[in-house]
Amino acid sequence: MSADGGFEPASAEGTGETVGEAKWAALRELEHRYPGLDKANVEFTVLSEGERGLLGVGQVPARVVATLLAAPSAAPSAVPSAAKPLEEPDTPAGHLRGFLERVCSALDLPATVTVAETDDDLRATLAGADLGLVIGKRGQTLDAIQYLANAVVYPMGTPDDERRPIVVDAAGYRARRQATLEQSAERAARDAIRTASPVALEPMSAVERKIVHTFLSELGGVETTSEGTEPNRRVVVHPAPT
Repeated sequence: MSADGGFEPASAEGTGETVGEAKWAALRELEHRYPGLDKANVEFTVLSEGERGLLGVGQVPARVVATLLAAPSAAPSAVPSAAKPLEEPDTPAGHLRGFLERVCSALDLPATVTVAETDDDLRATLAGADLGLVIGKRGQTLDAIQYLANAVVYPMGTPDDERRPIVVDAAGYRARRQATLEQSAERAARDAIRTASPVALEPMSAVERKIVHTFLSELGGVETTSEGTEPNRRVVVHPAPT
């Protein structure tokens, strides 16, 4: 705070292999000191874009300064102290949040990350104005991010009893896409039964094929197989034998 009670801009410097990683590091430092800050009130200054160096030798990190221009809604005391993160940093939830925030920062994409834990899975949701970049065509980018998140949070050697499936969603895309897949699957099932012939659906990712297989197994009256090779592998709906 300034002497007249106003908010004095606060800064934090971050470094990383890329400018995006450096921005993320600087922003995280500000968030630890000023919980509840609005990212729209943060201004970034690139001090150095860094140098990769030849074969990793002589690499110079990128340096960025993040400046908070306005006080957060819940202003800290005159001497801000480190705030406890929403999740402990060395837990799966903490690793998941950190990974996704780094992804968003590297893409220069303002988004809020929410992480929820259940007995069955670890679920992260991204919220923001325009998340098409992280969703991608038919969710392919989102599936790739989810795959990487599983690898980062549970590296090779993690015991099976410590692993939980990780689901990464963005702006409710998973629910919308699941509804579309189930509608298409139901139409295909009706056609397969009516014509007594197999009906092939459009090519899908492994994640989406699993949704269709599960849905139609519960619907009954048909059987499903996966046929073809990636990236054109698809679900084929067969009428169940009578």
